[in-house]
Amino acid sequence: MNRISIVIPMYNEARHIGRTLLAAQKAAHAADVDCELIVVDNGSNDDGPHIARQFGAQVLVLPGLLIGALRNRGALLASGEWIAFIDADVEMPEDWLKPLFELEDSAQADVFGLDLHTPAAAPWYAAAWQRRTLRPSSQSSHPVDWLPSSNLLMRRRWFKKVGGFNEHLRTGEDKEFTLRLHEQGARLLSVNNNVALHWGYEMNWREWMGKEMWRQGSHLQLLRTHGFSLRLLRFPLLSLMAWLLDLLAISALLNGFPHHAAIMVSLTLIPALVLSIRQSSRHHDVALTLQLWGLHWLRLHLAGAAFILSLCHWNARRPARG
Repeated sequence: MNRISIVIPMYNEARHIGRTLLAAQKAAHAADVDCELIVVDNGSNDDGPHIARQFGAQVLVLPGLLIGALRNRGALLASGEWIAFIDADVEMPEDWLKPLFELEDSAQADVFGLDLHTPAAAPWYAAAWQRRTLRPSSQSSHPVDWLPSSNLLMRRRWFKKVGGFNEHLRTGEDKEFTLRLHEQGARLLSVNNNVALHWGYEMNWREWMGKEMWRQGSHLQLLRTHGFSLRLLRFPLLSLMAWLLDLLAISALLNGFPHHAAIMVSLTLIPALVLSIRQSSRHHDVALTLQLWGLHWLRLHLAGAAFILSLCHWNARRPARG
């Protein structure tokens, strides 16, 4: 019988960890594989570690480490031929594993990730932001260059081949890790014939903006790790351009040129509109396009702020999210 080790980093996820572990156990049982649950806690001050132990998980308590280090420490304990990384707020579907094992057996791919969706209770901005990554159900799988780490599945030898996650990145460690897997010859597949549920959706605007600032803070570190890359620079440069246009608009207003200011502000809307159309066109939903337009405009400005702060060696620490 195959054995799978499921590594789950966690910080204050008592609301979700029980659901996450139960769903993982059900998926392993449905695929007829032996399941090992490893929870790596980043120093939670809630009941998350206690709940995890009640579900039979090994729990490591390692405060002060970044997210990549947490995943690596969990992987060191893994004894399974297969290894999966799941966020502590993600509920995997019961038929998660078996189809992916079959895809790997037929040599179609080596590393897998399922698309995410939000529960029905999520606010519109959290649901729209998650929907931008979804493809139509008719596209059941899609080869990619990198995968997010909310759920990753691979044979353990691939993890060992690339040396695990970068332990110095505050965020973006999933993109950096899977880009290295791709460079080493692993075939990455994003699967959409079923989706996982992301229960850790943003419950208010402050949380949404805080998460985006945190996520966008990794661009400079990724550039330092992988070298100059137009792909990695593209979004930071767009965001800096938006900030520059805003400053020019303010200057035009102060100097009595309101029409010039309006033109500058309008120019900041164009990149956001292009991004929203690109991501929503496959859904044929005008409301989603408009929602994403506003969210992308806000994200462009948040990304610019995050990039500037990282250039100024901003070292604010944030606990690793599960």
